[in-house]
Amino acid sequence: MKLLPTPAQALALEATLRACNEAAIWLAAQAFECKVTSRAGLQVLAYVELKARGLSAQPALHVLRKVADAYTTLRANVKAGNLGKPGSKRRAKATGKPVTFRAGAAQPFDDRCLSWQHQDRTVSIWTTTGRMKNVAFTGRAEQLAVLAAHRRGETDLLCQDGQWYLVATCEIPEAELNTEPDGFVGVDLGIVNIASTSTGKRFSGRRLNRRREADRRLRSKLQKKGTKSAKRRAKRHAGKEARRARDINHKISKQIVAEAQRTAQGVALENLTGIRERARLRKPQRVTLHSWTFHQLGTFLAYKARRAGVPVVYVNPAYSSQECSQCHHIDRRNRPAQARFACRSCGFVEHADLNSSRILSQRGWAAWVCGAESQAPAVTLIA
Repeated sequence: MKLLPTPAQALALEATLRACNEAAIWLAAQAFECKVTSRAGLQVLAYVELKARGLSAQPALHVLRKVADAYTTLRANVKAGNLGKPGSKRRAKATGKPVTFRAGAAQPFDDRCLSWQHQDRTVSIWTTTGRMKNVAFTGRAEQLAVLAAHRRGETDLLCQDGQWYLVATCEIPEAELNTEPDGFVGVDLGIVNIASTSTGKRFSGRRLNRRREADRRLRSKLQKKGTKSAKRRAKRHAGKEARRARDINHKISKQIVAEAQRTAQGVALENLTGIRERARLRKPQRVTLHSWTFHQLGTFLAYKARRAGVPVVYVNPAYSSQECSQCHHIDRRNRPAQARFACRSCGFVEHADLNSSRILSQRGWAAWVCGAESQAPAVTLIA
């Protein structure tokens, strides 16, 4: 939800975020020095001091939890090898100093610190200057309805590019699963076409790929320049790229799930675990493949399908681009061009992506019949 504070309210919110994050930075340094990172240990160590810094009871506890969770995440990344091997400079740099927080980093609030007045579209929120009431918020009609009906748990206060937001968690009940689907919509993911479905729908990526190539050239130029202004511009541009990709993935996944729901079908997705290691492409294609968030698209498809009661299965995509959807003959020569499939056994000719999506659809139905409804594979999301 976007907040619409008055200038005086915005100053109070800014002071509150700064105070909470300064307290979190101080506490993180104490935790690093004393080697105490659990919530209970930090509460014994610093609760009284946090209260003395101007934080009320609940905000102080949220700061404690924020610091403890940050160290938990750090340990998890070290254990998973995300920060490099033991002895590497990156790992030593991450573990050799206290966790830090930005002055405007998000701060969680529970229902004791923040209350919603849905009729008036205002919130009452704790600040370091006292309880502040009548802070207006806005959003789309469907967002406001979901917020009023399904909000649960904590809400995060966030300032982004000078705009204030409240990030609320909503628990939406899933629709009843369709246990008797009338087939499966196969979804083939690619570079020229981001997604192609077995129903004949293709989401072209040609214009997007040209834009992404321009983005890569600009990013490379800014990185070579290396000035502070160039780094700031590169950071802003990276955020714009990520938002554009997220928006496209949301639109594609929404259309695919809507089509599957309308036709009472399920969705068959490729199991993309290890795709970066399996794919053997030329360097320009590798850059395109590795930079697009296919996992994000798969995640969006999965959760939107779950909300709509559409079953999802994950199938092995091996040889799906070489297999004929009519006679199932597999031959790498079946695909003489990127967009053309021509079976050398039965003579069937089709667009290559459409043929692949039909193979995935058939494999999805076979998996469902065998009782192998699958869950999303555990893949690390790379931003």
